[in-house]
Amino acid sequence: MKLQLALDLVDIPQAKALVQEVEAYIDIVEIGTPVVINEGLRAVKEIKQAFPSLTVLADLKIMDAGGYEVMKASEAGADIITVLGVSDDSTIRGAVAEAKKHNKQIMVDMINVKDMEQRAKEVDAMGVDYICVHSGYDHQAEGKNSFAELNTIQKVVRQAKTAIAGGIKLDTLPEVIAAGPDLVIVGGGITGQENRQATASRMRELVKLR
Repeated sequence: MKLQLALDLVDIPQAKALVQEVEAYIDIVEIGTPVVINEGLRAVKEIKQAFPSLTVLADLKIMDAGGYEVMKASEAGADIITVLGVSDDSTIRGAVAEAKKHNKQIMVDMINVKDMEQRAKEVDAMGVDYICVHSGYDHQAEGKNSFAELNTIQKVVRQAKTAIAGGIKLDTLPEVIAAGPDLVIVGGGITGQENRQATASRMRELVKLR
């Protein structure tokens, strides 16, 4: 099981400072969609250059032109790129094909997918690397989480690794770990804490028990 740090509401200098604090305790650093919108793929490039030993995920949430957008993210240094599960099959296939050319990986974000089980089967068959259930900010405001969705996709996914994101904190992490995803994605549960290093260290300890 791996731990991913999601950076959403920061600029590039803030992102670098945050990663430097917790680099020893995370496996993957995510350049979140808001950062990409505000800073462009330059954020991906600068974080990869600053922390070459970390896997860098570009959360582009690709919906169209999968091959082209994966190509550009790969050129910027992204190791993993996200594509939306609600996008067309041709977009996902194009993203996977382009990722393979560059030895990169594709994560499919299942946010707002209606038939989770069926779509997970379809996406899994397309050769993606990760399938992620995700309670976004708006979902979290309504008190929703993705535990049931994780259980659903785990029953049908045969090739891809599974991931979960959305509102995960230190006190809820044991429940997440018990559900058995391959990747746990934490944002504010680390970045919003007073002692980020201690929180990330404890999360790392819990995750590595599985």
